[in-house]
Amino acid sequence: MQRLRVRFSRGEEVKYISHLDLIRLWQRALNRAGIPLTYSKGFNPHPQISMALALAMGVTSEAELMDIYIDKFISPHNFTSAMAGELPRGVAIGGVYNTPLTMPSLQSQVRQAEYTVTLTTDKTKDAIDADVNALLDKETLPWQHQRDTGPKKYDLRTLVDDIWLINWRQGFCILGMRLRCDNTGSGRPEQVAAALGFTNYPDSIHRTKLILQTN
Repeated sequence: MQRLRVRFSRGEEVKYISHLDLIRLWQRALNRAGIPLTYSKGFNPHPQISMALALAMGVTSEAELMDIYIDKFISPHNFTSAMAGELPRGVAIGGVYNTPLTMPSLQSQVRQAEYTVTLTTDKTKDAIDADVNALLDKETLPWQHQRDTGPKKYDLRTLVDDIWLINWRQGFCILGMRLRCDNTGSGRPEQVAAALGFTNYPDSIHRTKLILQTN
């Protein structure tokens, strides 16, 4: 058995497909490419494919990570060549890496995610800087998120590691965010934007990096 780690992007063309549909998309492409996937045991075997961190619908990314277990060895180069032409527009492989079988699960290694968030706003640059600094200076930030099962209350501040202003012009700004995502919770860029006082939902959210535990 071999474990390959694949870094890939999700573009505008496929940003509205669900996490499960994205996994199915990859499974179909891998089958068409003839990649010998390893299947789980039991009454309902399924291919051993795992994503690092689910990406919300509507969010694009250049930094998605996925582990694939296969039955026969294939080099990263040959894997990439075999997948050429099998993926739809909007999904592109950025790198393939041999990964030790003994390494912890990909999901358990994720610690942070970085985003660029584009917002329409009438705030001045100084006002945005002040709001960012005020949020980062807070020790706690009680927050409530409505779910299908009811409201979830938590401390949003613990999920925010850093925020910075990338670009500003009249009526528009781009923020960078480094948000925590581990077994204690995952920061959501649109909620951080709301906490900063932006009244409109972001024009776009783009994941630029996943940061893994290295030891």
